[in-house]
Amino acid sequence: MSDLRALIINCTLKKTPELSNTEALANKVITEYHKLDVNTEMIRLADYNIKHGTSSDEGDGDEWPQVLEKIRACDICIIASPIWLGHSPSTVQQIFERMDDVFYNKELKDKETRQFFTYNKVAGALVTGNEDGAHAVVSHVLWSMHEIGFTIPPNANSYWVGMAGGDKNYTDGGGEKHVYTNKNNLYMVHNTVYMARLLKQHPIPTNLHELDIMAKKMSK
Repeated sequence: MSDLRALIINCTLKKTPELSNTEALANKVITEYHKLDVNTEMIRLADYNIKHGTSSDEGDGDEWPQVLEKIRACDICIIASPIWLGHSPSTVQQIFERMDDVFYNKELKDKETRQFFTYNKVAGALVTGNEDGAHAVVSHVLWSMHEIGFTIPPNANSYWVGMAGGDKNYTDGGGEKHVYTNKNNLYMVHNTVYMARLLKQHPIPTNLHELDIMAKKMSK
């Protein structure tokens, strides 16, 4: 395996070992990452005791620090989300609420440049559902990942949705053989790997600390 590490956070509301259509799609992606020698781990956020809040550790049994360490250790972070009533579930929003701490916590920033630890990490999105809403979820996920410092390469998402009415899911609706979804799986995997390797060789040099000082001077 190469030195690249990918983390897929499955935001299904189901705990292990319940069937997760989102996990089934993510497993297809993991197969492709392995073909490119990328070490890949998938976790279910619902398996952790994640407390509400915006800090990196809310105490009293909060298990977000375990998830945060996995994000800090990866080069590629993929948020895999189901669709609920046309939107991403609460588990997805909870990730971004807890990641808000990158803006304030010095421990999550480079000491010299003040870059967030998410700089030079690549993000992508996977979505499954049995009705419309995939574009809305992808937009929410990728914009949020961008806002907290991740790099978004081209075509960094893949999704599958069934017919209106919700009678078929990814696993029983032919999702695994759907050409459009499989094509986008490949686009996302290859583009995220390329960008992650590029950033390892050529990290973003922007000094946010210096730019903050410049911005304050410009604003007087």
